[in-house]
Parts: sequence; C-alpha cells; structure tokens
Amino acid sequence: MDKKLRDLKKQYQNIPIPKELDEVVEQALQRKKKKQWKPQWFFTLAAASVLLFTISINTNSAFAKNMANIPIINSIVEVLTFSKLEDHQGNHEASIEIPKITGDSEEIAELNAQYAAEGREIYEQYLEFSAEMDKDGHFGVESGYQVLTDNEQILSFARYVVEMVGSSSTIMRYTTIDKTQQIAITLPGLFKDERYVETISSYIVEQMKLEMEQSNGEKVYWVATGKEDDALFENFEKIQKEQNFYITNEGKLVISFDKYEVAPGYMGIVDFEIPTELIQPLLVSNTYIK
Repeated sequence: MDKKLRDLKKQYQNIPIPKELDEVVEQALQRKKKKQWKPQWFFTLAAASVLLFTISINTNSAFAKNMANIPIINSIVEVLTFSKLEDHQGNHEASIEIPKITGDSEEIAELNAQYAAEGREIYEQYLEFSAEMDKDGHFGVESGYQVLTDNEQILSFARYVVEMVGSSSTIMRYTTIDKTQQIAITLPGLFKDERYVETISSYIVEQMKLEMEQSNGEKVYWVATGKEDDALFENFEKIQKEQNFYITNEGKLVISFDKYEVAPGYMGIVDFEIPTELIQPLLVSNTYIK
C-alpha cells in the first residue's frame, strides 16, 4: 500500500460519524428497555435504519453534502474501519469496529448505513446491559469484521459479534460485493429458482452424517440419524433462502452456520463448501461461482 493510499485510509478512519447519521440511528434505537442481552436484535434494526438513512439522504441536502465530503479511493472497492466505539468499566468492556465499504453506488451507501446502525445498536445494548449487571461480573462485547476474499471481482467479508458473559457466543453475517458493479451478491440471486435450497440442504445433511461417522464422535451435528436421541434437539433439515454464505477466492460457494445453529456450542461456527458441479445446473451463470 503506497503512502497516498495509507494517508487516505488514515483520514478515512478519523472521520467522525456525521451528526445527521447519529440522529437517524438514535430514532431507530428508541424502544422499550430490555434486560436480556440479545446481540441478534441489531440485524432486525438494520433494515429500518437503512430505510431511514435513505430518506435522510434524499431529503436533507446538508447531510448529503457531509457524506459527499467523505474521501473515497477512486476505482478501489474495499472494506475499511469507519469508526470504533469502545468502553472500559472494570470487568465490563466493549470494542466495536464499524466497517465501511469504499464505493459510490446507492447500494453500497445503504450497506454502510446498515453497518453504522448495527454498531450503534450493539454499543447501546452493551451500555444498557452493563448498567444493570453486577459490576464485579465479567461482561464483554467485541464486534468487527474479517476479509475472506478480495480479488479483482469479489469482496467477501464477515461481520461478527462476540459476547462474553459466562460463556461466549458468536454471531456472523457475511457480505459479498461485485466490485465491478458495486452491488451486493445475494444467495437467491446466484440461482435460477429456489431448487438450490433442497439441493444444497441434502448435500449438507449427508456431509454432517459423514463427518460424525468419520470423527468417532468428536463432531456432532443436530441432524436426523435414526437414533433415539434425535428427538432431543431440533434437527437441521434445510438452509434458509438467505442463509449465511460467502464466495472463496477460488470461486467456491461456502454455506455458513452460526454457533449453536446446527451443532453444540463446542463446534463453533461451521462451514460447508458446496461442490460447483452439484449446483452447476441451478446457477444463473458462472460469473461468480466457478
């Protein structure tokens, strides 16, 4: 990375969140107090925040001018840290990185508004929960992102939230961008129709059974095996239409599940790479999946 690019990145990371964006997010955060820590709430909030953000851009010329002043690295689409929210109070600690995708499309602007809203929601929820907790109790929240694929065509990165109170829990959400078109790639958008749900699900079920058999009990998935203890858990049957996914540097589709989603907590986040030949007849094209 040359000096000019480093300087631009440093300027970019030091830009404060515009006051108008704070006000938009604050409006979305006004709700009845909750006592239970539930980091997944922020993903529901995000959709409403994006709508409010879009309205603000279209109706507030001052806000639009402020956003226009944010430096963008021309012809480069990447993810950077926009700002960071931190708190340290004895045994309570929060570290929340808010990512921002460089680019000038409307879709990227909406995603960046979503990430800002998510970060603020996590932080507000942390402060609320921290105020109600015993100060001697250990409680921590960490949120950030990890770049998985970054080539000439694709940018795939994961946003994560790790909360630590007693044990730890991790939630991951993935974004995959077509860098040329500056648009987000969705799982349904890769396929001609919804047949991909059954095809991919059947493959994953068989892989789960195979891994359990070959690991001599070290790996466990909540999947029907015909044994008596199947009824103890809600067995995985099929993926969601908008299941977590990302695309590797080699152009392979990877389906991802959160901790506790399809397996016991010790299994953590589990991923399954889907063979391209299996889904080839269902793909719209091989633009992204090779």
